[in-house]
Amino acid sequence: MDMLKGEQIAEANLTDWRKLAQGLHARYLVDDFGAGARFVAAVGEAGDALGHHPRMSIGKGYVDLKLITDDAVYRDGEGTEHVVEWVTQQDVDLARRITEIAADYKLDADPASVSDIELGLDTARSATIAPVWAALLTGSAEAQGRGSPSDEIRDATGRVPNLWFGDAEETETSRQRFHIEVYVAPEVAEQRIAAALAAGGTVVDDSNAPSLTVIADQDGNRGIVCIDLSAAKKD
Repeated sequence: MDMLKGEQIAEANLTDWRKLAQGLHARYLVDDFGAGARFVAAVGEAGDALGHHPRMSIGKGYVDLKLITDDAVYRDGEGTEHVVEWVTQQDVDLARRITEIAADYKLDADPASVSDIELGLDTARSATIAPVWAALLTGSAEAQGRGSPSDEIRDATGRVPNLWFGDAEETETSRQRFHIEVYVAPEVAEQRIAAALAAGGTVVDDSNAPSLTVIADQDGNRGIVCIDLSAAKKD
């Protein structure tokens, strides 16, 4: 099934959901664990009917869901097809059904609270070092390049954050190589950045803002606040 572009996701008008990194994310507020379990069971039945299921977790007062297709089709500029992890129409269809189920259970969505974390490592030798990180993070060589046309490390069960590799010169040794990317809903990005600045951080690169804003702590360590504007609902 073809992956959807950001504009197509925005047009779906999924009010309860936000596109973060590769997937759709939602949080629903529940009164207690039992209510969350009953909601999860209903979502599971809906997934059975559609032959597709979300990743789910229950915490105190909430249920988190992530929708992503493991075998979406991406076509590069030359027309070559790649199997990737991304949002497809089946994710949109199930997201709509889950929104209906949540309404039936009288659950409120909290889309502004969703977030996703990825790790970035700058290197000139991703193919060489990726097997080491696949082994360390997941214990499986199959994690290298899983759901991506690159050497990115992705655990099939989502136990650990994805690790992707950025470009760096072979001789570079002095600058920070690892960084964290924090994906948030578009409506809370400014608040998240402001909180980091109030805590003593500084903006060191906003040339790609608001999609990417690089924040440094007092020691110069960097993290990036990320939003996907292409998939956001247009007012």
